Amino acid sequence: MSLINTKVQPFKTQAFHNGKFVEVSDASLQGKWSVLIFMPAAFTFNCPTEVEDAAKNYAEFQKANAEVYIVTTDTHFSHKVWHETSPAVGQAKFPLVGDPTHTLTRAFGVHIDEEGLALRGTFIINPEGVIKTLEIHDNAIARDVTETLRKLKAAQYVASNPGQVCPAKWKEGEKTLKPSLDLVGKI
Repeated sequence: MSLINTKVQPFKTQAFHNGKFVEVSDASLQGKWSVLIFMPAAFTFNCPTEVEDAAKNYAEFQKANAEVYIVTTDTHFSHKVWHETSPAVGQAKFPLVGDPTHTLTRAFGVHIDEEGLALRGTFIINPEGVIKTLEIHDNAIARDVTETLRKLKAAQYVASNPGQVCPAKWKEGEKTLKPSLDLVGKI
């Protein structure tokens, strides 16, 4: 069963965020758009490149009233050291969420039982806590967060413009479609 249009299950965990340990829960996702980016583990090879990419685009997520959460199966203590020792991860101004109990990785369907790690999964969640997009793929393939930002803006657009859909490669400000019988077979 797909997680699309389902509510995020209740959870509570710890994160390292701007020099402090903070609690992150399903309630933290309420009231604004959220982007959860699951990664296998801290101190790996590809993960810092993705954290750095998210950090470089973080201002754009904030302009879109969205919070970014990086989630790994490590503890918030590991994330503190990761943030302090990796130049790439040290750029993060968003929460680095620990999931040592694997509650989140299992709830979001990205847990690898044999390894105790997460697959690379990206989830965009609306202000009501409902999952609107998801992407899960092999850990050898790092993501491009600009595509996540594009999907966030598309999800926000259709949420504020019922009856409209965003076509392939849609970018903010471009023309959308209004599905109708008249369009069938004409695109």
